[in-house]
Amino acid sequence: MREFGQAEVLFIIFALQWTLTLTALAFVGGGIAGLGVALLRISRSRIIRWLVSGYIQIVQGMPLLVLMFLCYYAPSLFGIELDALFAAGIALTLNASAFLGAIWESALRAIPKAQWESAEALALPQSKVLRFVIAPQAVRIALPSTVGYLVQIVKETSLASIIGFVEITRAGQLVSNATFEPMKAFVCVAILYFVICFPLSRFSQWLEARSPGRAKGTSRGKRSIRSKSPKTT
Repeated sequence: MREFGQAEVLFIIFALQWTLTLTALAFVGGGIAGLGVALLRISRSRIIRWLVSGYIQIVQGMPLLVLMFLCYYAPSLFGIELDALFAAGIALTLNASAFLGAIWESALRAIPKAQWESAEALALPQSKVLRFVIAPQAVRIALPSTVGYLVQIVKETSLASIIGFVEITRAGQLVSNATFEPMKAFVCVAILYFVICFPLSRFSQWLEARSPGRAKGTSRGKRSIRSKSPKTT
């Protein structure tokens, strides 16, 4: 039986690169697909909106673990063998696209209707209205929630261990099985997750505090407090 030592710690740390790789694949792929989902959800076609809404509800209502199993095992029915990284990336991308799409759709709908109408009154094409008028405002609204969901993606990559992908959770399992010291192994895993997720969580909170709605509400509250404070002579 091996003892838990420096080599085991380094093995877990080395697996961190695969956690970050899978996170990047899911966030970038889910972001691109989620942008399409958000734009289709504000389409003028009722059929398109209905279909995309169905997609969001199905993906959000399905446990990510089940989705990961489907992405890994279903292609084998057609004679296609997927690498664990590729299958986990597809599952996380699909999951992220539904949630990011919903976040960004809400941000787009939060822009006052007068902004859309004013831009259209200038005879701007719909693409330029979105790009130059709506998107810059929507980004500021959606950014805190987007960063917050990135933290969720980092933690969800741990589910890839169930299909054999060696990220830090799977590395912790392997070290635990080899050394019979699960406490030490998973404390290392927990520390790595904390090092990644805590700064992102704090950044999300900082962005939320500086978001337009919060800033407006805060300044309004300060004015209200000042107006109610007694005058001094």
